[in-house]
Amino acid sequence: MTARSFRIGDRDFLLDGEPFRVISGALHYFRVHPDQWRDRIRMGRMMGLNTIETYVAWNEHSPERGVFDTAGRLDLARFLQEVHDEGMHAIVRPGPYICAEFDGGGLPAWLFRDGDVAIRSTDPRFLADVSAYLRDVMAIVAPLQVDRGGPVILLQVENEYGAYGDDHDYLRALAALFREYGASVPLTTVDQPEARMLEAGGIPELHKTGSFGSRAAERLDVLRAQQPTGPLMCSEFWCGWFDHWGAHHHTTEPGDSARELDALLAAGASVNVYMLHGGTNFGLTNGANHKGVYQPTVTSYDYDAPLDEAGRPTPKFWAFREVISRHAPVPAFAPAPAEPFAVPPPARLRHVGALADLLEARWSAHADVPTMDDVGIARGLARYTARLDVGADPVVLAFAGVRDRAWVSLDGTPVASLSREAHERAVTLPTGTGRLEILVEDEGRVNYGVRIGERKGLIGPATVDGVPLTGWRIAPVPIDLLPQTQAAGAPRRAGASVWRATVALSGPADLAMSTDGLGKGIAWINGFCLGRYWRKGPQASLFVPAPATRAGENEITILELETLTATEIGFADDLRLGHTES
Repeated sequence: MTARSFRIGDRDFLLDGEPFRVISGALHYFRVHPDQWRDRIRMGRMMGLNTIETYVAWNEHSPERGVFDTAGRLDLARFLQEVHDEGMHAIVRPGPYICAEFDGGGLPAWLFRDGDVAIRSTDPRFLADVSAYLRDVMAIVAPLQVDRGGPVILLQVENEYGAYGDDHDYLRALAALFREYGASVPLTTVDQPEARMLEAGGIPELHKTGSFGSRAAERLDVLRAQQPTGPLMCSEFWCGWFDHWGAHHHTTEPGDSARELDALLAAGASVNVYMLHGGTNFGLTNGANHKGVYQPTVTSYDYDAPLDEAGRPTPKFWAFREVISRHAPVPAFAPAPAEPFAVPPPARLRHVGALADLLEARWSAHADVPTMDDVGIARGLARYTARLDVGADPVVLAFAGVRDRAWVSLDGTPVASLSREAHERAVTLPTGTGRLEILVEDEGRVNYGVRIGERKGLIGPATVDGVPLTGWRIAPVPIDLLPQTQAAGAPRRAGASVWRATVALSGPADLAMSTDGLGKGIAWINGFCLGRYWRKGPQASLFVPAPATRAGENEITILELETLTATEIGFADDLRLGHTES
């Protein structure tokens, strides 16, 4: 590998001393099956990009303090090497906070178990954990910087910090950690192009860039006022948007986005298209917003990007390629005609058993109702139980909060569900005597704003007719074990249940699995977690990446938390991302 120099000049980025315009696209390695990385990277080059940008999701790599996992879709070194092998450069944005509509904005849930740690600050406890994280990240990234023969040309410090705080000592501490652990390429920041945010979120040692998707000329002027020298860069050019459950599917007109991209490039600015390819919130990695109402993000992160969730070029791809060709060389590209998804015959659903019968519960006892975080549950589901003994008359069970959805049963009979989105936190029980059982789902941790780090599960105090209810037990639900569970042999009963279906394929293939007839839950294929589904939409299919499938029989596992009316799992010839706003 040949070492090269990359630095910031008076008005341009300089690669080996020559002006260089960064034309980049965002591609999050953790949102794409690793065996499909190279295809998405190559398609970025075909669009005319010379650089691929990615966040690093701290909580994915470090589900617990002291852990740094780089297996499978977390193999950052492999991803960056594939960028390099495609002849492209790379931008890495490790945060530590990334937002990205990702669970908790990428911050690990365990950071908050101390209760009063001040995130995104100079709190020594926070910086100690950040230091360990950046040490692990830079052990991978530092040897892959451009001056050591690798692809990495820029590293971003923090992420839109000016929308959160203005502690410049914190930014200096982060920059020092990057340098201590081997960063030699330029360090940048990004903020929305408002003078207040750019000033709060930047320091002279870090090159300021902007994030926006419209009014390019105006916003570049604001950025230039705050960054008077060096290259102008929109390091998040928003060409689409994300979706929430129960809302519409967001799209932007390709022509409108292309005109804004043209304005950016005509002004001489560098750009990072957010997103080139959004991918999928596999597993339980989706984030959420809360601006008065809690809104979890859907599983698809299609983002109406130039490459759709399955990596196929959209009209926006061709519009962007044409615009880029006016300002930079683009490679010849004659794609094969697009083919619809394979549509195997519907697969019959078989009942496996009730969730409560399939997994051994590891209960812990507590006087007062605990949160999921109190017992170390960072994501997913928890089971709660308590004993009621206050008489035969109906009673009102209430909590200070439900985060985020709870299914309440009494003596095995479902009573009601409580939804955070609907601000529900109380239910009338038919009697004050019996075994109370509550299944709680964390639907995704807030990734933006002051609610980052809030606790999940049932929020106390818990009361019955205003009197504190004590004597609780809680158990995690190890859902990753569900694809391996065997039929329980117990009678079918109401409540969360597990189902299976077997689909035969002639070979590995991308699929669009229909969620018609499913209620709310989680799906797997061959043990690979495809993510959540929910009948409220807008998303009505789950993307199945070809590398997760195989020739012959493929086993689908469904955890249905509410009501399943389907008798089989069907497949569509295209993604069904939902209606758009009229």
